[in-house]
Amino acid sequence: MSASSRLRTWLRAARWRRGADAAATWSPWLIPIAWGTARAGGAVWAWGAALSCAALLAGFAWRRAVDLDTQWLIRRLNALRPDMDDSADLLFARGDGLNGLQRLQQARLQDRIVTAPAVELRPSWSRRRIAVSALFAALVSTAIALWPVSPPRDALDRLAPAPSIAAAPGQPRLIGQSLRVDPPAYTALAPRMEPSLEGRVAEASRLRWTLRFQPQPTTVTLVFHDGQRLPLRRDAEDWSAQRVLNKSVLYRIEASAAPAALARKLYRIDVTADRPPQLRVLEPERGLTLLTAGQKTWPLNFEASDDYGLATAARLRITLAQGSGENITFREQFLSLRGSGPAKLKRYAHRLDLAALGFAVGDDLIVQLQVEDNRAPKPQNALSPSLILRWPADLGSQATGIEGLVKTTLPAYFRSQRQIIIDAQALIAQRRKLDAERFIKRSDEIGVDQRLLRLRYGQFLGEEAEGEPKLPTSDSEDAHDEDHDHAEGADAPKQTAAHDDHDHAPTAAPVFGQEGSVLEQYGHTHDHAEAATLLDPQTRQLLKSALDQMWQSELHLRQGHPQQALPFAYKALGFIKQVQQASRIYLARVGPELPPIDESRRLSGKREGLARRGDELDAATAADPTLAALWRELEPGAGATAAGAIDYAALERWLREHEARVPDPLAFAAALSALREQPDCAACRAQLRALLWPLLQRPAATVRPRDGGDAVDRRYFEALQQARP
Repeated sequence: MSASSRLRTWLRAARWRRGADAAATWSPWLIPIAWGTARAGGAVWAWGAALSCAALLAGFAWRRAVDLDTQWLIRRLNALRPDMDDSADLLFARGDGLNGLQRLQQARLQDRIVTAPAVELRPSWSRRRIAVSALFAALVSTAIALWPVSPPRDALDRLAPAPSIAAAPGQPRLIGQSLRVDPPAYTALAPRMEPSLEGRVAEASRLRWTLRFQPQPTTVTLVFHDGQRLPLRRDAEDWSAQRVLNKSVLYRIEASAAPAALARKLYRIDVTADRPPQLRVLEPERGLTLLTAGQKTWPLNFEASDDYGLATAARLRITLAQGSGENITFREQFLSLRGSGPAKLKRYAHRLDLAALGFAVGDDLIVQLQVEDNRAPKPQNALSPSLILRWPADLGSQATGIEGLVKTTLPAYFRSQRQIIIDAQALIAQRRKLDAERFIKRSDEIGVDQRLLRLRYGQFLGEEAEGEPKLPTSDSEDAHDEDHDHAEGADAPKQTAAHDDHDHAPTAAPVFGQEGSVLEQYGHTHDHAEAATLLDPQTRQLLKSALDQMWQSELHLRQGHPQQALPFAYKALGFIKQVQQASRIYLARVGPELPPIDESRRLSGKREGLARRGDELDAATAADPTLAALWRELEPGAGATAAGAIDYAALERWLREHEARVPDPLAFAAALSALREQPDCAACRAQLRALLWPLLQRPAATVRPRDGGDAVDRRYFEALQQARP
């Protein structure tokens, strides 16, 4: 083989390698392109897309191959073969234009090409690029395979036969119908067709009605139960209209000159609301966690779920509270967390570095997670409960000396009623794991927390039978558990046991004849005359009810029965929430200013301006006379005449205004429509009456008439009437 033939062979092999490399890099994408086109438009479109892409790929590979020309081969020979002496361009030069030395060098190079062993001149394979391209193509193919299958458009628009309705000759009859449902894109639900014109759809779905009549009517309208009307537009042989539906509806079809049975038929579409995300705390187990010795991180674990899917990232709010008293500072920052798991159920885990956050002794670290769903255009969000990590302050200074004194202090922290309920529930769940003694001890500890909370709220009502909650330490100051200091002498009046747990300010010497001095000497007052806290009677009653429930909860907890204490604890929590919403007034206490009494009218017998007791009481009117009147008209013995006298327009107007009061407004509207169409239908009356019964207001309490008794009682009462002068 001559040198020129061998050079052409090498160049052709290099071009084939370059083209094959380009084809191997991009050919895996033919699979997802063909598959996606088949899912969207069918097999014909898939073949067309595959052939077009293959042709484009072949042209691209040929273009890449022809880029390797003679100049590329010259550079390749000079780079890979030292025996070319950087003179490989002489192999392709014409001999008539060369001098003697150049022709000699050309002959030597041609001889080397023929006799020397072959060297690999083809470009190497792009293995990394081919692998990455194949991986991404496989991922896209997997996503296409998992994507919900959408029916072909012609299948969605195909009409289903309509139920036959008796019609006179020449009247329009409904012969074909379909309801296309296009859910919102964020739900990832596939479009579908409802041939019965009824069904359950997602919120904010776009509905498209398509009807076909024979013969054709002049107008076609959809009439909804709330009074709205949606006219249909004619397109060739079909009538169509569309609407975005956000709430459940009941509707009927009205066509001009159509039989009445068509307009009487009701269709119902229920809308499934998009629920907000649900968030659950997996770790920590309690809302308040105390820092343990040697703890450097705080693990957090949340679980979120949504009916259609959650957003990619969640936001964790971190608040650091530092200081005490009035010198408390707050520092807030946010972190973005990515969840793991499917789109509808994700877990968010994170470990907080306490040192990086500047967490120190006496600080509180509060975190709260916020997640959002993928609803468009406005996503819904959910917040987790606030989780607190507390680093308790120094538990006190211990000193040993001659007296052997030990001083301890505890943080001023009261357990909330909700925390008591949570602790009681946790104790009940661990009942099988604990022995009887440990279980009773834990229950008693929760009962002590309940007692401290009860005393805390009892201060607002002046309760002091058990005194203020004291620290369970050995350094209680002064003499809080002794008797009153103002009863020093033997002849001093003794205070009751209900007031032996607190002290009072010293009083001045009593002044003879003054009522206040006598009250201060022998009474027991607790209200400061100038700065009293006044609560309205309703708030005081709520607070007293909460304390009563706390008493019962504490009783069962101290006895080791947390299960029996839970109902009372829940009731106490409800009363406390109502008390927190009540208004409090802080003002100086003053005496009432009553109008002066007119002494001249006393014992005079004049009755001017006094109310007459003989006035008759006005009859109480029902809170909702519309429903009361309907109930009376629907009595079993009323008949069709009473049903015809029903004001259906007023009832429909009432239903639109009070739709929230009705559990199922569509069923109520359907029953009302059925009765209007068939006034003599006993089953329709009974159904509407059953739906109406829960809506009626309970009558007010009245005085029950006295029972007349039996015959002996009646004779006795008649004798009393005759004996009366």
